[in-house]
Amino acid sequence: MSTPANNPASRLVPNTAQVDYRILKSVAAYEQAQELVDRLSDGGFPVEKTRIVGTGLRSVEQVTGRMTTGKAAGQGALGGLWFGLMIGILFLILAPGNFFLILLLALGFGAVWGAIFGALGHAATRGRRDFSSVQVMEAESYDVLVEASHINQAAQVANGQPMPEQDTEA
Repeated sequence: MSTPANNPASRLVPNTAQVDYRILKSVAAYEQAQELVDRLSDGGFPVEKTRIVGTGLRSVEQVTGRMTTGKAAGQGALGGLWFGLMIGILFLILAPGNFFLILLLALGFGAVWGAIFGALGHAATRGRRDFSSVQVMEAESYDVLVEASHINQAAQVANGQPMPEQDTEA
């Protein structure tokens, strides 16, 4: 398990326990929190001093339909087409030749292998997951947090007042 000191992201994003954050505003939807931070940014506030924290998290999985081996093969073929296109372009860059032939062969091989792997992957589940779905994380509410040393500035900018002058050691 990675400790915060060993995590490279910890140099960019300080641990909440290491920085004194205060709640600027709690909102019901992420879009509202995003709009508030955007308003702070537009007002010249140093938004790197803010966080959006979702509370009451839950996982929601929306079932989108039945999954069959044929559908899995079709989805695999579509993914394989993209891979084939990438390989075809790479071949065209490294070994110029008959453009259409190279592209058609790469797309064909990509689609066939994608379909095979899609069908095999679905068959390997042996009917334990015969549906497709989209999974998202949702929060009951979102808190816009600001470092305590900047909370008054943020509140003024959020209320539409101009960015106050402040001596900060950034």
